[in-house]
Amino acid sequence: MKHKGIERKTNRWGWIFVSLSVFLITLFVFYPTVQSFITSLKSGMGNNLKFVGLDNYKRMLTDATFIKAVSNTFLYLLVQVPIMIVLALIIASMLNDKNLKFSGFFRTAIFLPCVTSLVAYSIIMKSIFASDGLVNKFLMAINIISGPIEWVTHPIWAKVLIIIAITWRWTGYNMIFYLSGLQNIDPAVYEAASIDGASTFKKFTKITIPLLKPIILFTTITSTIGTLQLFDEVVNITNGGPANATTTISHYIYNLCFTYTPNFGYAAAVAYVIVIMIVILSLIQFKIGGDSNE
Repeated sequence: MKHKGIERKTNRWGWIFVSLSVFLITLFVFYPTVQSFITSLKSGMGNNLKFVGLDNYKRMLTDATFIKAVSNTFLYLLVQVPIMIVLALIIASMLNDKNLKFSGFFRTAIFLPCVTSLVAYSIIMKSIFASDGLVNKFLMAINIISGPIEWVTHPIWAKVLIIIAITWRWTGYNMIFYLSGLQNIDPAVYEAASIDGASTFKKFTKITIPLLKPIILFTTITSTIGTLQLFDEVVNITNGGPANATTTISHYIYNLCFTYTPNFGYAAAVAYVIVIMIVILSLIQFKIGGDSNE
């Protein structure tokens, strides 16, 4: 009986702590989520919101700016995320070498961009990639280009600049996860492969990647979510220009709320498109990752 009384008391305190968490999550996550969905079925702003049903979602099908923002976002996703994942894997494998000198310095240096201010690094990127910036001066000095590249104002080069910027910032973040995973792999596995005559490339593709699949899946999903929500770099480097050539979905949502004539209902509907995309892409990645582990 005494044991049951203690167990009941423990359960009671457990439910108290859990209830507090559930209350806070409901208040700050679930309630705003439901309210934003209700808002997406309305049009206008403030107290002038009018119920329009699915009209906001239908409007997206003919909204040229929205379609452009979606295509830009998916371009960043399809180009930048694979490049970043592969780079992070290669760098992590190199830094995992016990014979590498100053490995601690290199790890810190590569991870450092992740902790820099988003606004600060975006402004620096815009400066060094300007027409008279360091990058153009260097490329002209070594005769790779004859004239400056308009990184910020050219529709194609502006996209390249955004991809370079987010790759520079987030590669080190993913590298840390891979490095942690590599340090948990038994070195004897690589030693056995070396004895069998496996090359470095063979060990990387047949040992490193398969053993890091759960971590690769995790970083791919988080990178996908981050890219679909890409905002700071676009706003601070190109401001979506030229002519919406670099605008992302998140930037378009911001413009709908604070730059154009405010329409919070339509902005909420566009925001839910990001939610749907994240859910679909995450499920696909989980399916692929699950199948590959079977």
